[in-house]
Amino acid sequence: MNILILGAGQVGRTVAQSLASEQNDITVVDRDAQLLQLLQERLDLRTVIGHAAHPDVLVEAGVEEADLMLAVTNSDETNMVACQLAHLLFKTPTRLARVRDPNYLAHPELFSARTIPIDHIVSPERLVTQAIAHLIDQPGCLQILDFVDGRAQLAVVRVQAGSPMAGQPLRRLPEFVPDRVCRLVAIYRRGQVIIPGAATVVEALDEIFFLAAREALSYFIGAFHPSQAPYHKVLIAGGGNIGRQLAEALTPRHRVKILEVDAGRCRQLVEGLDSAICVLHGDAGDADLLREEDIGATDVFCAVTNDEEANIISAALAKQLGVRKTIAIVNNAGYVDLVQDTAVDIAISPAQVTIGAILTHIRRGDVVAVHALRRGAAEAIELTVHGTARSSRVIDRPLTKLGLPVGTSVGIIARQGQLLFPHHDTRLVAEDRVVLFLADKSQIEAVEELFHAELNFL
Repeated sequence: MNILILGAGQVGRTVAQSLASEQNDITVVDRDAQLLQLLQERLDLRTVIGHAAHPDVLVEAGVEEADLMLAVTNSDETNMVACQLAHLLFKTPTRLARVRDPNYLAHPELFSARTIPIDHIVSPERLVTQAIAHLIDQPGCLQILDFVDGRAQLAVVRVQAGSPMAGQPLRRLPEFVPDRVCRLVAIYRRGQVIIPGAATVVEALDEIFFLAAREALSYFIGAFHPSQAPYHKVLIAGGGNIGRQLAEALTPRHRVKILEVDAGRCRQLVEGLDSAICVLHGDAGDADLLREEDIGATDVFCAVTNDEEANIISAALAKQLGVRKTIAIVNNAGYVDLVQDTAVDIAISPAQVTIGAILTHIRRGDVVAVHALRRGAAEAIELTVHGTARSSRVIDRPLTKLGLPVGTSVGIIARQGQLLFPHHDTRLVAEDRVVLFLADKSQIEAVEELFHAELNFL
């Protein structure tokens, strides 16, 4: 695919790195020559220096030959104008744009072929808010992802010593979670992937990846992680777009406070938020202030400011003062593994959260959802099966006969409103929605070919 990326910020760089490894032709446009030079030294791609919303710059970047344009500059307005130009002047087939300002997002009627022609809007703030809200709703998880319209979820749990399944073979899981079904798709142990079987013995500190129906998820989490009391009190450090959206999402189920250092922003929050949300003016790095707010009795501390170093430091301080769980936004992907489980319990990279929403519109076939896992090394993908037994390589064949790449497994199937947990002899039928787990993302082309190759026979 010929892909044009506008913006070489954290999201643009992460997407370029992911897509360049899949033999796409990538061109990146940015005004920062030094940033582009560093990117070109690391990846096999082309760069163009200039303003992303200037027609001559777009032409130089090859917009006339682009199959897809991804506008992810730091300016919503630049992204929107670039999409208008690509549509009106160059007939670019597919246009994705990052739009962050909730004032734009509150008016979906703005985005149509006759107004602002963006095919798919990517909002990192909304995606990060959803990711953090999931983690707060399910204590014990490292990551939770939605599939099948939210009816199924993929959870990542680190096994704790003393949990029911620690030291047990997986065949015993039904004893601890009777009358419920899940599908274990991978275990990561000391950085290495294990494809689980009934005889696989679970060890403490293993990272377990499994799919389950939403209503059953907490039962399986408890089998691998000692049961935790639900979170009630949440302190959010940072009252920007993410902080505000997160507070609004959590308020129905949690007692929420926002700590914001800017007095003007505090006033805006007080005027615009539900009165049940407490807004505090102060610095999250002030230990005395955190003690005054009884941080030790707080369940979750979320550091979501634009300053990742401040997020890390304040989260570490809150942890030292006794908060149960700390979550921090960390933009630099290199810092995530460094700080997770040390300074903070869970570090969230907005770029990694966002890339799945982008890949959903780039993957071949009828793809419903894509989520990047393990810092982009693994992937979970939901797609719809089309065709007939004659035109498709996957319909009416046992799963063991599909020829799936090593490390790839079918996790769950949605068929006529029902969730199915497949066995080795399960057969796919047309219109099944299938969730696949890929331990090695480099196998995505083989998976796409397997599910997509015969669509032109329909």
